Amino acid sequence: MTSVSRVSLTTRRLVESAILIGISLLLNEFATFKAPWAFGGSVTLGSMVPLVLISWRWGIGQGVFNALVFSLLQMFIGIKNVTYGQTVFQMVSIALLDYVVAYSVIGLGGIFRKIIRNPLLALTCGIVLVCALRFVCHFFSGWMIWDALWPNEQGLAAPLYSLIYNGGYMLPETLIALLVAALSFAPLKRFWLGEDLAR
Repeated sequence: MTSVSRVSLTTRRLVESAILIGISLLLNEFATFKAPWAFGGSVTLGSMVPLVLISWRWGIGQGVFNALVFSLLQMFIGIKNVTYGQTVFQMVSIALLDYVVAYSVIGLGGIFRKIIRNPLLALTCGIVLVCALRFVCHFFSGWMIWDALWPNEQGLAAPLYSLIYNGGYMLPETLIALLVAALSFAPLKRFWLGEDLAR
């Protein structure tokens, strides 16, 4: 590959990444709804899918880096949540568990791409994995930090309340992400698989 084509590919990766992060942010902020059955949290219309697409097109290293950038932007937007912590430990824990780690794991969405032969199955497994990892982060944050700050009004044990609270929005979030990815896969297959990239 010539140096010109390498520069062109690098530029394309950066531009695509910026656009897809922007789409994720827009979906996360403006294409949301409250699940009537959930105690809290909101569900987006597939805000994780553009970040998974980055991982599929450019590899999980690039995917995790871009998801980290997304997480920092999300934390900046939601900085008020971090400041609810009453100690430095609580604030750092909220920043890590509810933002940095929780959203950075989305970059692992392409981890099964070269392991599972069926690309749609690989995509499904990747999305389920990253949603499960994100849920675990929010679950521990709700259990260990948020319950100490605001014990739940229902009088439930902290782990159970965190399970119900975070599961109430993460389950539909996962199902919507799977649906959006599945519906976009066939018409955008060459993009999902990176067939348009001259490597």
